[in-house]
Amino acid sequence: MLEPQAKTTFPRIVFMGTPEFAVASLDALVKAGYNIVGVVTAPDKPAGRGMKLSGSAVKQYAQEHGLHLLQPEKLKNTAFIEELKLLHADLQVVVAFRMLPEIVWNMPPLGTINVHGSLLPQYRGAAPINWAVINGEPETGVTTFKLQHEIDTGNILLQERLEIAENETAGEVHDRMKETGAALLVKTVDGIINGTIHEIPQESIETARLKHAPKIFTENCRIDWLQTTGHIHNLIRGLSPFPGAFTTFDNKILKIFRSRKIAEAAVVPGSIHSDGKTFLRFAATDGWIDILELQLEGKKRMLTTDFLRGYKIPL
Repeated sequence: MLEPQAKTTFPRIVFMGTPEFAVASLDALVKAGYNIVGVVTAPDKPAGRGMKLSGSAVKQYAQEHGLHLLQPEKLKNTAFIEELKLLHADLQVVVAFRMLPEIVWNMPPLGTINVHGSLLPQYRGAAPINWAVINGEPETGVTTFKLQHEIDTGNILLQERLEIAENETAGEVHDRMKETGAALLVKTVDGIINGTIHEIPQESIETARLKHAPKIFTENCRIDWLQTTGHIHNLIRGLSPFPGAFTTFDNKILKIFRSRKIAEAAVVPGSIHSDGKTFLRFAATDGWIDILELQLEGKKRMLTTDFLRGYKIPL
């Protein structure tokens, strides 16, 4: 397989990212022939049963492709700042990384651009995909924008819309979005180099109400059976596969990853209905939530039919 040929020595790009979502964007830049002079990612962390130190997905990609790697503990560390300066980056690209201090994002002459998983200015924050699905949005999208002081508020460069199917999970949207975002990033860098990008201040975009995407906490994941089936179904798919919507079942935590709505006459919210073999349902205010995939505390994730084969439902 032939290695990609560098388009030019300009621009010199430093890429910053950590999870698998960011790998797609880094890979797209590499395959497009851009000159990646450095990759910044999180320090190794303990993982797995043995709690052995494990590198991020971006680190693994960088090592496999012989890219210069930096793993600073603190982004304001003097040694890291000096090493970053020595890379003489013209442009920095950030995808699913930490919040950068100004001394870092303001360093390259072409600035620092970010790939964000929403149609800014909507869904600024740490979990834009999750909240778009939780809120039952029919579409979301990807935005590339310039970093500035306030998080996710910089000038918009390019955007691409992405439909969300009625039963699609946040994980499925994530997997499609990382490819869409990677392609949009390459298009953005091309536009910056060619001078065809026109920055759009977010303040100039009219919107009736801003929706936010803060970090997901445990209290956001607990299912309230006094809500409607639509609300609960969206919460389940918006938190699937991680961190997972949950309820209490047989005095244990039950995570639910897939469901479907059943519209029937009103029943007591939170009550359970099952034939012990093929279905398990919880009542909401306007019908039932049919559980399709779940994980009971202490057990592995499985289909409901498989779960019922080995578990007696306490009705």
